[in-house]
Formats: sequence, structure tokens, C-alpha cells
Amino acid sequence: MPTTRRDLVASTAAATIAGAAQAQPASPGPGPQPARNVVLVHGAFADGSGWRRVYDELTSRGYRVSIVQNPLTSLADDVAATRRILDRQDGSAILVGHSWGGTVITEAGVHPKVAGLVYISALSPDAGETTAQQYGGFVTPPEFVIDTHGDGFGFVKAENFKAGFAADAGNADAAFMRDSQVPIAMSAFGTRLTQAAWRSRPSWAVIATEDKAFDLRMLRHMANRIGAKVTEVAASHAVFMTQPSAVADVIEEAAQKSAGAAR
Repeated sequence: MPTTRRDLVASTAAATIAGAAQAQPASPGPGPQPARNVVLVHGAFADGSGWRRVYDELTSRGYRVSIVQNPLTSLADDVAATRRILDRQDGSAILVGHSWGGTVITEAGVHPKVAGLVYISALSPDAGETTAQQYGGFVTPPEFVIDTHGDGFGFVKAENFKAGFAADAGNADAAFMRDSQVPIAMSAFGTRLTQAAWRSRPSWAVIATEDKAFDLRMLRHMANRIGAKVTEVAASHAVFMTQPSAVADVIEEAAQKSAGAAR
């Protein structure tokens, strides 16, 4: 059958439409999603049970929360314990550390599943530094006294515990924390870090303004040095127990704003 002019016009129009369709960029897929996993790392003289109220806050908001139980026998052992929990996450996670736990997350936080870091009245050394070096130029409040035993492990002195660690906690809670202390190998404070995760991950910091375990100037200096977004809360060193909603709010902010940051 001979080709008519109408057929040629229709054929040309169809080819033009098809070419234009092929030239259109693909519709963008969904952007990076907020982290839905949170890993909580306790500090010295405590264990993971202290996170219970923060855990309840976060799980009620839909987060999957895991809690590391640090042996507190060395930095390497605590980092290994944290990495085991990170390995189990089903996606990106916010890694949270309290006090000594800040040193742990600084070393462990380069894990590929870590999207952001939250320091809760926490230490944050740089690679090549020790935890002990962070205290240089600052004065620890007199309420916080460590009793070091002959085997090199330290406890917070019992009669100082409430004033030094948990002044705003109820008497029963403070007594339980005092009597369930997990001692730390004091040599851990002299171990040099090999990683500084805050150099490659966005960071947040909660500073307890009534903290008697650290000089307040030291907490502010450390948070500012790492470029953390700082939230100050009127609380003791046990801010994770006494102000769980405020702590959970910062963790949630980190989860929302760290989307796509995991490597």
C-alpha cells in the first residue's frame, strides 16, 4: 500500500513523542531516609540499664534501640562491644555515648552504619589523643572522687556518689546506681585513639550544666572543638536518667538530620 502524506506526518509525530519521552530524566526516587536505629553506649561506673528511660522514650517514638554493655576493661574491649551491636543494625544508626562512652563512640563511630553521633556530657578525644589529655587545663569538681583499687580498677567513692554523679536523682535511684557500679580499668584513660569519628560524622552534644564529674568549661570546650550542635540541660552527670525526654529529643533531632550520612 502506498505511503500517504498523512501516514508520514503521523509517523514523524510518533517518533518525536517517543524521543521526547526517552529524553525526560527519570523520576527521582525517595531521598535519604532518617535513621530509625539508635545505639546507646554507657560510660564508666554504670551499665546499660541506666538508659531505660531514654529507651522507653525512643521506642515510644518508633525507634529501634539497642544498648551496648561495655565491659569497661579497656578501650579496645568497649569498642569491640559497640561494633558488635552496630553490626546487628538493619540500617543506618545514631550512635550515642555518655561520659566515657563518648570516647568509645569516637573510636567506634567510623563504622559504616553510623549516620550521626550524640555526646551526652561526654568525652571526645581526637585521633592520637588520650582521654586523660582532655582534662588538661580544667579542674574536676571536688564532689567527684574516684577510688582506685590495687588492681587498677576505679569506682566513684560511695559517700560521694550522689553528689558527684546523680545529685538530681531520687535517693533510691542514686543508691541503686552507687551500689551497682561497674568499675573501669583506669588504664583505659591513657589509651590513644586511632579514629575520631566526629571528623566525618555530624555531631550533637547534650551538656548537663550541673555536672560534677566534669568542669563545665571542659564540656563546652570539647563540644565546641568537634563542631557539635549543643543543647544545655539543667541536670547532673546522670542527665540520661533524670532528663530522658530532653536527651531523647536531641537523639531524635540527630536521627532526622543525619539522613544519608552513613558511609
